[in-house]
Amino acid sequence: MERELALEFARVTEAAALSAARWVGRGNKDAADDAAVTAMRVMFDTVSIDGVVVIGEGEMDEAPMLYIGERVGLGIPPEVDIAVDPLEGTNIVAKGVTGAIAVLASAPRGSLLHAPDMYMDKIAVGSQCKGRVFLDAPVKENLRQIAKALDKSLSEVTVVILDRERHQGIIEEVRRTGARIKLISDGDVSPGVATAYQDSGVDVLMGIGGAPEGVITAAALKCLEGDFQARLIPENDDEIRRCHEMGIKDTKQLFTIDELVKSEDVIFVATGITDSFLIKGVRYLQGHAITQTIVMRSKSGTIRFIEANHRLDKKPLFSDHRIKLRME
Repeated sequence: MERELALEFARVTEAAALSAARWVGRGNKDAADDAAVTAMRVMFDTVSIDGVVVIGEGEMDEAPMLYIGERVGLGIPPEVDIAVDPLEGTNIVAKGVTGAIAVLASAPRGSLLHAPDMYMDKIAVGSQCKGRVFLDAPVKENLRQIAKALDKSLSEVTVVILDRERHQGIIEEVRRTGARIKLISDGDVSPGVATAYQDSGVDVLMGIGGAPEGVITAAALKCLEGDFQARLIPENDDEIRRCHEMGIKDTKQLFTIDELVKSEDVIFVATGITDSFLIKGVRYLQGHAITQTIVMRSKSGTIRFIEANHRLDKKPLFSDHRIKLRME
């Protein structure tokens, strides 16, 4: 993929973040999500790619745009897979708390796992812990290996876990080791990626979350030389059938990061909507908005933080009457 695409993709996530940020704290997660999806889809029409959405807003009959299988871009090479979450953290935006981002990942066609919209058991770590953890290993053993790799005591290791009833067992196991826990209400992409940053305060992400978000996290960690393992958790026959339809024959398969993201040429881009482990959220000034975006490319190993000052009166997306109505 051309490196110029990284900046083009940043424009796409910036548009989604700017649109969703209007809804921060207003208690309407559906409106925030709709604004982000609409803005992201409009911006994709300006990007020189022949893209297919492999991780998106659901099936065609469930989502009007950015659905799985939708073609995006101008329809010219390169041919790429696109994984998107225009608003990772709809509840976060509705409540006005930290952790919401607009995110996408891209890789050459056929590189990203077509993950069904279901649960996935995950473990994510940074580069220093690569090859040291195993999804099926006991929690205590994984944390011991992480502490050793990071030259920390167990009491200095920090684990991020979604605050869900299903995680009570993991939480108790972590506490018995003496490790620290950060419970999050929603949105596990940002903390999963943050495990690869030494100063993020996050050493490992554990537990069950969304499968689409897992593939996006794996794409980011591929850029950061981190590690990620996962297993799908279909809850009924329909979800098992969906796995089979998407080419996943063994629903109990343990996926490594290289099976989730097969290419070594991956681009990951995320723009903050509210402040998160990774980046700052949208900040509004008089007639302006400031965004912060992280852009990564695995092929070059380059990681960029882009802070952009947007003149909102000069953004065609924000002057469009229909989109303004959706945001007011």
